[in-house]
Amino acid sequence: MTPFAQAARAAETALRDLFPPTPLQRNDHLSARYGAEIWLKREDLSPVRSYKIRGAFNAMRKRVPDQTHFVCASAGNHAQGVSFACRHFDVRGTIFMPVTTPQQKIDKTIMFGGGKVEVRLTGDYFDQSLAAAQAYCIGAGAHFLSPFDDADVIEGQASVAVEITAQLTAAPDLVILPVGGGGLSAGVTTYLADTSPGTKFRFVEPAGGASLRSALNAGTPVTLRRVNSFVDGAAVARVGDLTFARLKGVDARHILLAPEDRVCITMLDMLNVEGIVLEPAGALSVDVLPELADLIRGKTVVCVTSGGNFDFERLPEVKERAQRHAGLKKYFILRMPQRPGALREFLEMLGPEDDIARFEYLKKSARNFGSVLIGIETKQAANFIAFREKMDLADFSYRDITEDEALAEFLI
Repeated sequence: MTPFAQAARAAETALRDLFPPTPLQRNDHLSARYGAEIWLKREDLSPVRSYKIRGAFNAMRKRVPDQTHFVCASAGNHAQGVSFACRHFDVRGTIFMPVTTPQQKIDKTIMFGGGKVEVRLTGDYFDQSLAAAQAYCIGAGAHFLSPFDDADVIEGQASVAVEITAQLTAAPDLVILPVGGGGLSAGVTTYLADTSPGTKFRFVEPAGGASLRSALNAGTPVTLRRVNSFVDGAAVARVGDLTFARLKGVDARHILLAPEDRVCITMLDMLNVEGIVLEPAGALSVDVLPELADLIRGKTVVCVTSGGNFDFERLPEVKERAQRHAGLKKYFILRMPQRPGALREFLEMLGPEDDIARFEYLKKSARNFGSVLIGIETKQAANFIAFREKMDLADFSYRDITEDEALAEFLI
């Protein structure tokens, strides 16, 4: 057994002072759907509902009692993991977050710390908070805890794999891992390569934050110019240097990209059918199962899930995104003739399964036409075909802005 595998086992043993192994549950619904043995590694059932607590705890346990002050920059699961560990070790924690961080995340982080942590709101963006945290460490003599690019954090995340192998009677054929900065993937793959060399892997990144795929294509970590932050926790602009060193041999074809709106369908499916609350990043591994249907048939598959960055205030947005991806909700800008009966004529174009979700005049004047923003929900995506045909036949001028990110963000 390699020194890394031994260290990962030591981390897993030490974690038992904090919480028991998270469940590895066979999912009957998914297993029946794909003709496979689908197991969910329920990291959403850890104390902070994420595996990030593992890396934070492992890095801290190696430094206490010599170090009594820890600092991180995070507005999500890493912050909550650091906070929880600070309370456990009875040490001081200072956590930097952007000013724009939702109050719910701030309150949860403070609650997990039990009076041991201070939250400092600095800057509008994460990079500004990160710079402030690193500068603060120098003056305060504190230790900075990276969310993923740290050897001890990677080692701690590998404890997920230690538990999986102990909980299954045989090694899994395939493990599907969400990827952000790469800490979990680096740890799990390194451990299983030593203890279960026959296990294969697939890695899932959000389509708007494919930092690992970009690094593999470039041969080195690169910083993405733009990141869609919806899948917070996995939407990372740059994969870690240390994590990439362990993942650089991954076949880029084994990196799957999950569209953000499609992930919302998976989140709702798991919530409504299974009663499992997953965050966007925690649903990535389940989201790609349809793409792997042929590969996984008859196999034993483990999907790592988590739920920390989800609160029910986000549910309306998740539902909205899911409807749009499924083609069940669309937004149009319509030029409405300014004449009696025009609105009635338009309403008669709607089918029995269509419903108006939004109707707003954008511009109403004495001119012959007025601009209208209209949102329509329906029960079958094909209904929009008939709707468009009716508008074309009536010579109504319209524009579908559902997929126009700039306009949709401004108007919807």
